[in-house]
Amino acid sequence: MKDNFWKDRNLVKKTVKQKKIFEEILNSYKRSSKDLNNLKDLYLLASQEKDEEIIQDCNKKILQILQEIKKSEINCFLSGENDDYDIYLEIHAGAGGTESQDWADMLRRMYMKWFDKKKFKYEIISEHKGEEAGIKSSIVKVAGDYLYGLMKSESGVHRLVRISPFDSGARRHTSFASVWVYPAVEDDINIKIDEKDLRIDTYRSSGAGGQHVNTTDSAVRITHIPTKIVVQCQNERSQHKNKETCFKMLRARLYEYEIQKKEEENQKELKTKTDIGWGHQIRSYVLQPYQLVKDLRNKTENTNPSSVLNGNIDQFIEEGIKNKK
Repeated sequence: MKDNFWKDRNLVKKTVKQKKIFEEILNSYKRSSKDLNNLKDLYLLASQEKDEEIIQDCNKKILQILQEIKKSEINCFLSGENDDYDIYLEIHAGAGGTESQDWADMLRRMYMKWFDKKKFKYEIISEHKGEEAGIKSSIVKVAGDYLYGLMKSESGVHRLVRISPFDSGARRHTSFASVWVYPAVEDDINIKIDEKDLRIDTYRSSGAGGQHVNTTDSAVRITHIPTKIVVQCQNERSQHKNKETCFKMLRARLYEYEIQKKEEENQKELKTKTDIGWGHQIRSYVLQPYQLVKDLRNKTENTNPSSVLNGNIDQFIEEGIKNKK
C-alpha cells in the first residue's frame, strides 16, 4: 500500500469501490456453495425416504440457486473502472421520417420498461418530438447500480422490420434508430473544457414541460467545436439550470470520447456510432414476415419481439456484457 494512500481521495474511493465489488462476489459464492451442500444432503435424505414433496422443493430451490449464481457471474464482468456509473441514454431516429421517429420512441419505451423492472430512476433531459408521431431524438438520465457496465453494449444502430401502421397500403418497412450510452461522470473527474471551444445557443422548448414551454428561450444547446459533440437540455424552466445540466452532459460526453479514443488505440475497434442505416446495425427486431429479435454481434435470439419491446431485454444485456471485448 502506498504511504500516501489515505491522502489520495480518488484512489481511496476507487479502491473501496473495488473492494465492495469483490466482497459481494465472494460472499455470493460462499452463500451458493453453502446452499448447494445443504441441498445435496436434503435431496439424498428425501431420495432415500422417497419423499416426492421434498424432492420437488429441492428442484425448485436449485433453480433459485442457479439464478443467484448467474447474477454473481454477471457481476464478475462488471468490475471495470467506469461500470458503476449512472448513464445518459441518447436515442436518435434515422432517415425515414415518421417511421423511424416512431421506432425511436418504441426503443425509448422499451428501455424505460426495463428501467422500471430494475427499479432504476430516470428522467427525460431532452426530447424533440416528430411532426406526426414518435421522437426525432431524446436524452434520458438514468441512475442505478452498475448501469454503465450493464448498458454500454447497447450503443449502436437498432433496426426494425414491420408492416407500417402509417402506410395505407400496409407495406413492410425497415426503420433505423441509434442508441448511445455514456457514463454520467462524477464531479471529481477532471475534464478540461475551454470556453473558446464552445458555441452556446438558446431556443424555445418543444417537448413536455408545462405552461412555460414555447414562451421563453429556456432550452440550451452547447456545441463543442473541436469534437463536434452537441448536448442539449430543455426540461427545466430556468435557462441557467438547463445550461448547468448541459455542462454536466458535455463533461460526460468528453470523458466517453477519451475512453473511446483509448479503446480504439488499444484494440482498433470500429465505432458502433456510425451511419444510422444499413450495414451498421447491432440488433434487428423483425415483426413481419416472421417474429425474431437477433443481436448480430453475439447471435443472441428471441422469438417473442413483443416481450422484448416490453422491456424483457435481460438476455441481450447479459450476453452483451459477457461478449464485450
